[in-house]
Amino acid sequence: MARINLDHIRHAYGIRPTAPQDYALREVHHEWADGGAYALLGPSGCGKTTLLNIISGLVRPSEGHILFDGQDVTHLPTEARNIAQVFQFPVVYDTMTVYDNLAFPLRNRGVPEDLVATRVKNILEMLELSDRADKKARGLTADQKQKISLGRGLVRSDVNAILFDEPLTVIDPHLKWVLRSQLKSLHRHSRFTMVYVTHDQTEALTFADKVVVMYEGQIVQIGTPEELFEKPKHTFVGYFIGSPGMNVFPIALEGRKARLGDAAIDLGFAPKVAAGQKTELGIRPEFMEIGKKGLPVSIRKVEDIGRQKIVRGDVAGQAVSIVMKEGAEIPSEPRVSFQGKGINIYADSWRVGQEA
Repeated sequence: MARINLDHIRHAYGIRPTAPQDYALREVHHEWADGGAYALLGPSGCGKTTLLNIISGLVRPSEGHILFDGQDVTHLPTEARNIAQVFQFPVVYDTMTVYDNLAFPLRNRGVPEDLVATRVKNILEMLELSDRADKKARGLTADQKQKISLGRGLVRSDVNAILFDEPLTVIDPHLKWVLRSQLKSLHRHSRFTMVYVTHDQTEALTFADKVVVMYEGQIVQIGTPEELFEKPKHTFVGYFIGSPGMNVFPIALEGRKARLGDAAIDLGFAPKVAAGQKTELGIRPEFMEIGKKGLPVSIRKVEDIGRQKIVRGDVAGQAVSIVMKEGAEIPSEPRVSFQGKGINIYADSWRVGQEA
């Protein structure tokens, strides 16, 4: 297990970069704790896999250094970093049995056979593959083969880190939930440093202690699921985390008030914003209430999803989503109000401090 330091890492593919947008991975400067469980979350092309491959040694960064427990490993090959990596699609030895596939990483390092048997047995039970231990991998389904790949990453007890690159892509939805829970449980007991790449917010939020949200080649926020939900540092985080995502309204600031259309919303604080910056108000659908007070809302449709309703409409000419409890009624002339605790103010897409 290792503490991972990303020391001013940047990377560009095949060009001489001259501007930030030339980098596939813009500057990353963070420390990830020994034994932490981290998820790299973001859309395709945001730099998640590039960063993971830099950590593993498959890619050497254009700039900066990477350290494991203070040791510079930037120029070390993958095999010298003592990491385990599980890829998006299964990599197994078809001619070997399931047992031998799982035992291979241990035998390759000269682990005594009695310890091999103990470790492999534990992994077989965790992945519910005990009844297939003596079967050749050739005849298994894609999701069963991916379970073997996961098991090979988990079977060693001496790794600096375990890296997962969207490992549940080929797993059926029910089994995804089971394996996420099992990985979380394994982390609690083993305290391996784990880094998990995904574009699925459910996977990230249920697996990780800290979620690393990436957007256009940069890390825009690292936080707990609660921090990402309640205080998104960037409008993209608000949009990407949550279903439906955060509502974002263009506003004009007047001291402690935010002007939205013809209405003025009392913020209770005076945001510090530089002249010329684009200012916006972000609020989650869960922190909005429909009643007889507030801003007029034009309702387009109501989606009843069981325990709650999602109201879609327009406020001050802007599309809006509002979450209501199942039994709540909508007045004939509906208005919407904002809960103060849910209001976030953004300048050029970044959240600004809320000084009273």
